Amino acid sequence: MTAPPSDDRSSTTATPDRHTAHLHLSGDLDHTTADELLALAVRQIAAQPGLRDLHLNCAQVRACDPMGLSVLLALHRRTSAAGIHLHLDDRPPALDRLLTVTGTLGPLTSPPGRSSSTTG
Repeated sequence: MTAPPSDDRSSTTATPDRHTAHLHLSGDLDHTTADELLALAVRQIAAQPGLRDLHLNCAQVRACDPMGLSVLLALHRRTSAAGIHLHLDDRPPALDRLLTVTGTLGPLTSPPGRSSSTTG
């Protein structure tokens, strides 16, 4: 899912303002790909020191297992600690259901420092 763009499972788009980055995900976010997502996101954060918003486009995510959820939570902790707002954009219904059932929708989709149930 999060291997380098050459395998067509993810891609990165930097915006001109250098304060926003977009990672486009596809496939499954599971025990075999979760670490790759975290590594890719950490590299993106390091590459853009002034980053304020990290967008994960989830429209093409087919499934998310507990390890995938764990990595999203770990990434949220890292971005929040760095003052970066993590956005889970274009979430498919199955991902929204998982986040709702596990009580993580609000924390994962709220701006840093807030824990409302507002989606982002």
